[in-house]
Amino acid sequence: MSNEVMSVLKRDYIYNLMLKGNRADGRSFDEIRDIEVKTNVIDKAEGSAWVKIGETEVLAGVKLQAGAPFPDSPGEGVIITSLELNPIASPDFEAGPPRENAIEMARVTDRGVRESGAIDLSKLCITEGEEVWIVFIDIHVLNNSGNIQDASSLGAIAALLTTTIPMERAGKGEDMAMPIKDMPLSVTVINIGGSLMVDPGLDEETVCDTKITIVSNQDGSISGMQKSGDGALTEEQLLKAVSLACQKASELREAHLLNI
Repeated sequence: MSNEVMSVLKRDYIYNLMLKGNRADGRSFDEIRDIEVKTNVIDKAEGSAWVKIGETEVLAGVKLQAGAPFPDSPGEGVIITSLELNPIASPDFEAGPPRENAIEMARVTDRGVRESGAIDLSKLCITEGEEVWIVFIDIHVLNNSGNIQDASSLGAIAALLTTTIPMERAGKGEDMAMPIKDMPLSVTVINIGGSLMVDPGLDEETVCDTKITIVSNQDGSISGMQKSGDGALTEEQLLKAVSLACQKASELREAHLLNI
């Protein structure tokens, strides 16, 4: 049976379930899969976190290095985010340079951290115009069962919350905690046949009409948004997706981040 026929059958199955108000794994449309978060899992990193959403697993690590600031922000630290789709995570992932979707997911995660002001970058300045701390956020996908984006977002902020700036090692004084001001989280919503669902599994992600990732901050403001897929959302659907994403992000924050 061809991949195209399999895709049609898969879509019909998921669509028919949706018409009955069901999903393949038994969740409600607004229900996120079970989540596990473990921090300080990489000894050599300044901060780290392992996140599992359903069967999707990611590992996030934070490393810091002193370096030159950007010319337009001489008194602020620098954030650099990367994401690697390891071949062990899925037969669809190949070794080699980052693919377009990996770069896109890294940018969404980076944008959420940057635009929310999650890190007080002014406190990462060592000597204005000369030397600042560069924050490297590296995310490795260990298993793909759908919705890598939200797992990466949660992993990144959990790792940052555990990060210690190695001042002593660099001869800059006493070590200090990463100056965190906010905890942005992404929640991905898909549209299948006019119905919105959060936290898509791999099959749902594959057959959905539209996917939109919304990054929200603790006060409910939006710091990032990314849409993919050929379908469109009505204004009503978009507003509903934003409201749903903010609500779910608040629940995730309370359940998995506030006690780190």
